[in-house]
Amino acid sequence: MPRRTLWLAPLLLSLALGAAQAQEPAGYLQPSTAIRQVLDAPVPPRPWVSPDQQTLALMDIRPYPGIDELARPVLRLAGLRFEPGSGTPQPLQVLQRLRLRALNSSDAPERTIELPAGGAFHSFAWAPDGQRFVLERRMEQANELWVGDTASGRLRAIAGLRLNNALGQGEQAWLNPQELLVLSVARRGPPPKPTPRPAVQEASGRASPERNYADLLQSPYDESLFEYHARSQMVLVNVATGAVREVGEPQLYASISSVGAPGTPQYLLTERVARPFSYDLTWDDFPTVVEVRSREGRVLKELTRMPMRKGVAIDGVLIGPRVFYPSPSKDAAVYWIEALDGGNSNARVPFRDRLMRLDPPFTGEAREVQRMPHRFTQLRFLDDGQQALLTETDRNRAWVRTYLLPLNGTQSKPLFEYAQRERYRHPGVPLMRILTNGHSVIRTSPQGDIYMLGAGFKPKGEQPFLDRLSLRDGLSAHVFQSSETVYEQPLALLEGNRLLLSRESPSEPPNIFLRDSAGLHALTQMRDPTPSLRRIHREFVSFKRADGVEMSFWLNLPPDYKEGERRPTLVWSYPLEFNDPTLAGQISGATSRFARYSGLAPQLLALDGFVVLSDATMPVVGDIRSINDGFIEQITMNARAILDKAESLGVTDPKKVAIGGHSYGAFMAVNLLAHTDLFKAGIARSGAYNRTLTPFGFQSERRSLWDSRETYLRLSPLLYAQQIKEPLLLVHGDADNNSGTTPLQSERLYHALAGLGGTVRFVSLPYEAHGYAARESVGHTQWEMSHWLRQHLGEPRP
Repeated sequence: MPRRTLWLAPLLLSLALGAAQAQEPAGYLQPSTAIRQVLDAPVPPRPWVSPDQQTLALMDIRPYPGIDELARPVLRLAGLRFEPGSGTPQPLQVLQRLRLRALNSSDAPERTIELPAGGAFHSFAWAPDGQRFVLERRMEQANELWVGDTASGRLRAIAGLRLNNALGQGEQAWLNPQELLVLSVARRGPPPKPTPRPAVQEASGRASPERNYADLLQSPYDESLFEYHARSQMVLVNVATGAVREVGEPQLYASISSVGAPGTPQYLLTERVARPFSYDLTWDDFPTVVEVRSREGRVLKELTRMPMRKGVAIDGVLIGPRVFYPSPSKDAAVYWIEALDGGNSNARVPFRDRLMRLDPPFTGEAREVQRMPHRFTQLRFLDDGQQALLTETDRNRAWVRTYLLPLNGTQSKPLFEYAQRERYRHPGVPLMRILTNGHSVIRTSPQGDIYMLGAGFKPKGEQPFLDRLSLRDGLSAHVFQSSETVYEQPLALLEGNRLLLSRESPSEPPNIFLRDSAGLHALTQMRDPTPSLRRIHREFVSFKRADGVEMSFWLNLPPDYKEGERRPTLVWSYPLEFNDPTLAGQISGATSRFARYSGLAPQLLALDGFVVLSDATMPVVGDIRSINDGFIEQITMNARAILDKAESLGVTDPKKVAIGGHSYGAFMAVNLLAHTDLFKAGIARSGAYNRTLTPFGFQSERRSLWDSRETYLRLSPLLYAQQIKEPLLLVHGDADNNSGTTPLQSERLYHALAGLGGTVRFVSLPYEAHGYAARESVGHTQWEMSHWLRQHLGEPRP
């Protein structure tokens, strides 16, 4: 053979192998039969009690759309994704079956609502009195509104109405049980045509530290296309008669809500987007005009013109009025928040925010209701019309405080407070109810107490609770708490002290029960859809890392595991930041629950023979303002503690352990591969690996790249790619729209590792966003993970 041919032979062979690798797989690959059966198993229905507490809706939602659903035409404009024909977001949570059941009797029959063929039904919602419900149906060129009668189950479409969900994303507002305000497609001609024009961006010397966003406007054509599809018309629908009436003029409505109670003068509170648009920000940071309108749509008062959210400091807020709340009560007031620190969270001021109020007829000056020493978080009205709960957050201490706020102007009082990461002493969240105007408010008892629903985190596992909290003295008492052996989650407190709850145990799938003085009554009869998961031995394991911080993981042993075997193991984790080491040790999860997992769950790999240490805690403890300075050292300490514990249990071969994670967990996993030799392989899904591409903050990091250059560079595993000697599987959705995790992150890491001679595989999933939705994508991802572990850790079974 000629010398030149001899020299070319290895290159030709290499190119041939590379071509084979690039072409494989020819299509989507299927996971093992055991995993595929779990992925295709039915999921429990979603329950929703009607506002009048007389009817239970059970909704069967399609768990995974097909890839053809994700491949439907979609526009990506100003941070939005919607179909141009129907204006609906993609993918939809499609309703496959709808059932109704009366709650006035434990043996009432269940009725299936016949959904007409064609299109895709979605977005179920009750009318405020529970006598009707509404659905939407996506068709190719329209999104329809359908009204159902609860008593008869009959459905009818509102003729001639095309909903516009492009900007409002399903925005609706009930005025009373019969009248529903919706956004419809405004009268319009053909869509704009692209015309080549320069796209110009300009900075004028003012700092504007923006995060990285996907699907932004990029040209004047994008601007005109966004405006064309986002412009909508308010329409008032009488759900009893089907009559429709246009309200006001077409605008770029972003939010609509009713103000005031039925039977008294009611108004509308609208927020609409205005020009100029931005190529750096998403639509909800564009200039916004907030107005109070009459029921007929006439503008009564322009409350503010919020400027574009540009030039706002990291962790800062806009100057001037922001975050508007319509009163659900007969006072018909409008509330909003204003910054007292110039919008700068680093400014040292006695008060950071204040709550303002403006009453009808909206011609006078707004008055101050309450000042807050820390940043406003939330306002929730009580159903008595006289009080509200006002919540603020101290970002430096990571502390949350809630006040009981009288709306008549008298002084508020602290009701409860806790650390942001607090689990064990978390008071829960208020139980809400729906008023006749559709507003959700905090439910009070006849004695004036409120009810709190909580997960009930405890050292031995979760025990959900329903408490009654006294607003007079702040003391609480259990109305109900789940036991340690059976997991019962309260869903609704019905008349006559009856409790609707979801009940499950390690051997019983979740079902809906009614608990009353006579005992428990099953309302659903779902059987175990995934019996193979019952053969996975699942155990909660706790331990300590070197500095004494408590840690834990869930041990998942394969169905065929035999005592004493040391098997290849996958550790799956996600880092969380804590400013208090005692909080870092608080556990979540419960051994009393029925094991069921999402399609992307790593626990399913136990069915293929691997030991899986899932939900392995990865605490990063320190001052929240500089916590990432020690990120590498802390995740290394965590990883060593996890591996030591797994080895001491006798279930793991310490030379055959992989580390994996999704999103920030993927970032953690690749950093561990870059800075330690603790693992033999890695799996990283949809992560960020070059922090210079997220220069104005990420996760809990508040400093910019230029404020903390060394931290950003050290936490960029791409810059340490030469130190990654272990095989790494990278998976990313090619349409990832999560801030900071652009697919470019995985592409560049792959190119770096391949160029340096590393062992790496990059799987790009078509049409998928940050989390993977399609049945084909979910199954293929499970195949990739199982195949990678088998290839680089060895066969899982002895």
